[in-house]
Amino acid sequence: MMNAIAHQFDDALRYNESMSRHTSWRVGGNADVFFTPQSRAQLLAFLTEQAADTPLTWVGLGSNLLVRDGGVRGVVISTTPALASFEVGSDGIIDVGAGLACTVLARKVVRLGFGPAEFFAGIPGTIGGALSMNAGAFGGEAWNNVESVDVANRKGELITRQRDAYDVGYRHVVAPANDEWFLGARFRFVPDAETSMSRVTALIQERREKQPLGLPSCGSVFRNPEGDYSARLIEACGLKGFHIGGAEVSPKHANFIINTGAATAENIEELILHVQSVVEREHGILLQPEVRIVGESA
Repeated sequence: MMNAIAHQFDDALRYNESMSRHTSWRVGGNADVFFTPQSRAQLLAFLTEQAADTPLTWVGLGSNLLVRDGGVRGVVISTTPALASFEVGSDGIIDVGAGLACTVLARKVVRLGFGPAEFFAGIPGTIGGALSMNAGAFGGEAWNNVESVDVANRKGELITRQRDAYDVGYRHVVAPANDEWFLGARFRFVPDAETSMSRVTALIQERREKQPLGLPSCGSVFRNPEGDYSARLIEACGLKGFHIGGAEVSPKHANFIINTGAATAENIEELILHVQSVVEREHGILLQPEVRIVGESA
């Protein structure tokens, strides 16, 4: 499957690692190899050791990820905590690692008196995940303030690309090359007299009131269709509280699927498909998932 992995990486590797420990849904089978790099340099060196046909799956906080019960073949690479850097440059440029939590970015930028950044407090994952799908919340989107990004390819090469190299839209990012992964980004923020930690706190409180944050979920499951909201469509179909096994459409927010305690990845995936089917039948709209589904069925 892959080249022999050099002993220099032994401390950063785990084998047959349960992915339920690394996803916010708390489900998923085992990863053949789970690699937690201790630095960007070690990560790039590790990539040079991998065979061209080794499957590579990258994860941050696992908040937008469903791992099937059969697990993940190849290597799973974690961007946290080694890539969780935050460095303040000149002229409002802030260099951020892909493994930094979006909520942490929001707090740090606001404390510096820059903005707009409060909306990042509404994104549950890391900067790497936010970049890969142009995640957003409260009217803001991750790519709005991006100047450039750092990516790595399979050869372990570090490449810097400018913002205009990417085709970016609503929950949509197309990269100029395949098999490249985000290591970090440079954001340009501006002094903002209106920004405040109280605003960040208010947005976090709004999430707590409207979303089932105390239960395992992935955040929003479906993208909003143009001119409408997935949650409204799902609720209009009477699906709040509908469950398959331990997976349930949240009674609090219809665009959340929660693990009530004994869900399997299969339960969750079946519920996603059921919701899509019902909404399409009732409203003529096929909801598109935001969540990334990886791995093999049991």
